[in-house]
Amino acid sequence: MKSRYVVAITAAVALLSACGVFRGDDEGGQSAQTTGVTSEPCPSAVDSAKGCIYLGSISDLTAGPFAALAVPITEAQKAFWARVNKAGGIGGTYEVDVTRYVRDNKYNPEVHRQVYNEIKDQVLGLAQTLGSPTTAAIIGDLKASSVVSAPASWTSAWEFEDVVIETGANYCVEAMNSVDYAMEAYQPKSVMAVHLAGDYGADAAAGAKIAAEAHGLEFTGVETPPGATEQGRAITEITRVKPDLVILTTGPADAATIVGQSAAAGFKGRFIGTGPTWNPALLQSPAAEALKALYEQSAPGKPWNADTPGHQAMREALPGVTPNDGYTSGWAWAYPMKAALEKMVAGGDVSRAGLLAAVKSLKTVDYEGMLPPEAGNYADDPNTATFRQTLINKLDETAPTGVTEVRDFFTGPTAESYTFDGPCFAKL
Repeated sequence: MKSRYVVAITAAVALLSACGVFRGDDEGGQSAQTTGVTSEPCPSAVDSAKGCIYLGSISDLTAGPFAALAVPITEAQKAFWARVNKAGGIGGTYEVDVTRYVRDNKYNPEVHRQVYNEIKDQVLGLAQTLGSPTTAAIIGDLKASSVVSAPASWTSAWEFEDVVIETGANYCVEAMNSVDYAMEAYQPKSVMAVHLAGDYGADAAAGAKIAAEAHGLEFTGVETPPGATEQGRAITEITRVKPDLVILTTGPADAATIVGQSAAAGFKGRFIGTGPTWNPALLQSPAAEALKALYEQSAPGKPWNADTPGHQAMREALPGVTPNDGYTSGWAWAYPMKAALEKMVAGGDVSRAGLLAAVKSLKTVDYEGMLPPEAGNYADDPNTATFRQTLINKLDETAPTGVTEVRDFFTGPTAESYTFDGPCFAKL
């Protein structure tokens, strides 16, 4: 930042800047009230009399394995905040911009850290930080700088980070509930977790292991690299061990390869894939028949066509798009940030510290029916606050996103009784 002030007050300005009270001009030449907040209107303001809160977004927009989900996530969040601005903004004082500081992480932790450093001094918080291992690469700075962030991921690590406002059950809970559901539906005797490395895959694998052990089932864990052409070992292990149930935690293309080629090799067990394993385009893939026969999807929230006010508002705000539950997740993830911003402005401390304090006081969030209000508990201790309900979907070619509910929000006995005293993946 270049100071335009006379030498006599340079030292004072530097001190205030260090404290985050005054920062001079931001990237757009606007006068900043605090980091990421200006008295000038947002670039596409509905009401030019309102100030602007800038939120950054770091997502997998081009080359990574989750781009097919990440692009809709990002577009849904733009639509969400446009709706907020049209309805009067935050506290009648500010509108929110999530378009100026959007960056692509290519699902690479080093790239994620690099682009975060490019924008962190321009934003109040992050409307989106996509990926568990990628967000883990910046969590130290998020905490040190009190940067409240909405993750596009569900690792159980977020239960223990005040600056992270997660929405929906974590991967560990999701996998626990999947195994408990399978016990009712299929009575498996053995469970295998096929998973990517890191906080995403290992968290679900840990949940599957905890549930398998709780039911006295044989458990096998198989770590696999990302990439549809890299699944040979996973397929070999599935067809060799022949587990009754496979919990998949990969990207969609990886999941299609694993299910399709395992079925082609004669495997007849069941697959339940965590939420990000599914993309409706897989119904047009060579693996479609195998997926329809053997695969179900676990999910932290209801799909695109659910009948809730939040889903209805999302669909109205995104006319003409091809339905994708990336939109659904992106929209739902924005509610806690909205609630925290509103509480921050009402409390009079418009700053990173004020936003974090607002987050830590939230016990419920109004998700407009997309999730129960208690999913937005950030005030209680992690074990009390952890949301433990997930859903199970089956493939349905007539549904907008290729899935319909088999089991509505439920908590299985494993998740119900489990004590969250640290991230699940650390125990795998």
